[in-house]
Amino acid sequence: MNNLVISDKVSSVAKRDIVDLQNKINAFNTGETPEEAFRKFRLTRGVYGQRQPGVQMIRIKLPYGRITADQLVRIADTSDKFATGNLHATTRQDIQLHFVKLSDSPQLWADLEDAGITLKEACGNTIRNVTASSVAGIDPDEPFDVTPITHSIFTYFLRNPINQDMGRKFKIAVSSSEKDSALAFIHDVGLIAKMGTNAAGESVKGFKVLIGGGLGAQPFSAQTAFEFLEEKDVIPFIEALLRVFDRYGERVRRHKARMKFLLNDLGLEGMMAKVEEERTAVKNKVFQIPDDLFGTNEAESINHAPRPSLSEEEILKIASESVSDISEFTKWLKTNTFEQKQKGWYAVQLRVLLGDMSSDTARSLADIVRQYAADDIRVTVNQGYILRFIKGEDLVAIYNELAKLGLVNPGFDSTMDITTCPGTDTCNLAITSSYGITRVLEDVMKDEFPEMIYNQDIKIKISGCMNGCGQHNASNIGFHGSSIKNGKLVLPALQVLLGGGFSGDGIGLIGDKVIKVPAKRGPEALRTIFNDYESNAYDGEYFNQYYTRQTKNYFFQLLKPIADLSTIQEDDYRDWDHDEIFKTEIGVGECASVLVDLVATTITEGQEKLNLAKENYELKIWADAIYHAYNVLITGAKGLLMTKDVSTNTQYGIINDFESNFGKEFKYNIPAEYVLPDSEETPFRSLAFSINKFEPTEEFATYFVNTAEDFLNFVRNTRGAQLMETGEPVLQELSFGKDS
Repeated sequence: MNNLVISDKVSSVAKRDIVDLQNKINAFNTGETPEEAFRKFRLTRGVYGQRQPGVQMIRIKLPYGRITADQLVRIADTSDKFATGNLHATTRQDIQLHFVKLSDSPQLWADLEDAGITLKEACGNTIRNVTASSVAGIDPDEPFDVTPITHSIFTYFLRNPINQDMGRKFKIAVSSSEKDSALAFIHDVGLIAKMGTNAAGESVKGFKVLIGGGLGAQPFSAQTAFEFLEEKDVIPFIEALLRVFDRYGERVRRHKARMKFLLNDLGLEGMMAKVEEERTAVKNKVFQIPDDLFGTNEAESINHAPRPSLSEEEILKIASESVSDISEFTKWLKTNTFEQKQKGWYAVQLRVLLGDMSSDTARSLADIVRQYAADDIRVTVNQGYILRFIKGEDLVAIYNELAKLGLVNPGFDSTMDITTCPGTDTCNLAITSSYGITRVLEDVMKDEFPEMIYNQDIKIKISGCMNGCGQHNASNIGFHGSSIKNGKLVLPALQVLLGGGFSGDGIGLIGDKVIKVPAKRGPEALRTIFNDYESNAYDGEYFNQYYTRQTKNYFFQLLKPIADLSTIQEDDYRDWDHDEIFKTEIGVGECASVLVDLVATTITEGQEKLNLAKENYELKIWADAIYHAYNVLITGAKGLLMTKDVSTNTQYGIINDFESNFGKEFKYNIPAEYVLPDSEETPFRSLAFSINKFEPTEEFATYFVNTAEDFLNFVRNTRGAQLMETGEPVLQELSFGKDS
């Protein structure tokens, strides 16, 4: 789409991002930009390749899942215009649109930015969407509302130079209470709200801070960095931690590039020591979080003043006048609503099968919100939605309206409310159909275990592969897609995991891989687990307590007959929702850390980072100018190391390898005030490693940005000399990326 239309409501930085995306698409289409370089670029703009060739998944970044009614309508309209008319809610509180043409993605983004919605850093090796408890602000158990700090984390790190090109993605979650409803224990940084005491003996807001959690093929529970960290110190800590991850994190071996592996290598004490080394250079030594995030506190205190609470009996009396099936309404009332911490106000939770909602349904839902609820919808981590500040006497009316849309299925966040990724429907990495098995298991529970709509202890989560987008590792009963060989044939399979999620005392656990069963026998496996638990658990014994008591081997033996391949039928070779015989078809993952193999493209990238350094310098944002300049050093060094086929890995390694290969050629005089105490430091190492040794002042920024520019010119000239020596053309390669 060449006739790009961007409204005046779009910010200048967002407008530039959108235009850059269109320019890069044009350069990719003409062959000017290599495919891998373009792939790396588009991922950080929320444009993700699908299993189907020629179309993209667009990930819409919704911090802590918050959207207004108007924004929901805009997303629905955008899906109709550019996608399939479907809105897919994810476990990271995003909304995804599928089957979008690459050429349409800039205009799609522009239309969303017009409504205050971004795609920036929704994918790629960046800080992904910052998630939080969807009940934040209305949670009866919360010590305070974590919405302001979650939003502040999002805005602070959006377009932040520290997280533009990390070795891998980085995930942050904020839980409103010790119940950890945001699953802090599986995140790179997890925050759990609590009150504490400061040095002056005053009661202050703060957080238990967890670091180094993660799922995937090698899941880790996060470790405790702080039992209590004051709220004002949280963002500076995250910034310092990111600087460590950026510098020392793995960049080549994708399977080892997450923060959990760096923490494992350094140890908690070693990691925290390196974080402390970064304190000098962070942009803010403290960061005060505003209480009134959207300037609405005064209005809310008026509009949402305490009101009389209604008993269940009173609500049912109102329902008797207009609800045809009181039993179904009662189930919904018990499982999908609760009274907020604000007396007399209620929240309504929407259970959405597979997280999918049609655009027409979304628009109708927005109308219901405008009439009955606050203009603050939250997408939940279990792929549903929460509506807030509903009057008790309106619960019946909103039920009747939601029923017309098919949005009153009872059992929100219950055992019957399965969380799932899209699986083979759209994902390159998926092995089996997540959607198919989810539908079947929910039907099995509805028909055979209807009481599971009331069970909040057992959570079921499903992923199409081992990578964990459905968070199967963090569930009491988890399944991930796999395959089993049976002679010369292959059949779709489910790896069964048990014992993850939360223990009876609220500790987050990673599930054990117990056994692999044919996918078509998933329902039989679930029946067997449920029946065994019902028959043999002690009264009041939580599922995970029962699993621990019985042990992994007990469940292996219990499920072993279901895994027996001697009784395989022809239908077992077909996956759920598929008629054809199964075969494994796995594509290349889109979240990989990609090293660009063309030196010219790398020089261009270095120039872009230098331009950003200069821009931030002009804006007097010294810390960001310095970090962009530091990235110029890393990018330029990486480019020249490519010319000698030196395998580049961590930033720390790049600096040392450059010194070994080109250090004698790059010469400059270090100003006396910036000479590091270690006299053995050579010029380039000294320059690069000074990034965390000095305060981010104007003087240091001036020195660092100017020297980075000199260094990039050195890289460009060195590369030019190399090309002249080999007789290759110089001008075309080195003019690609010159500062205009």
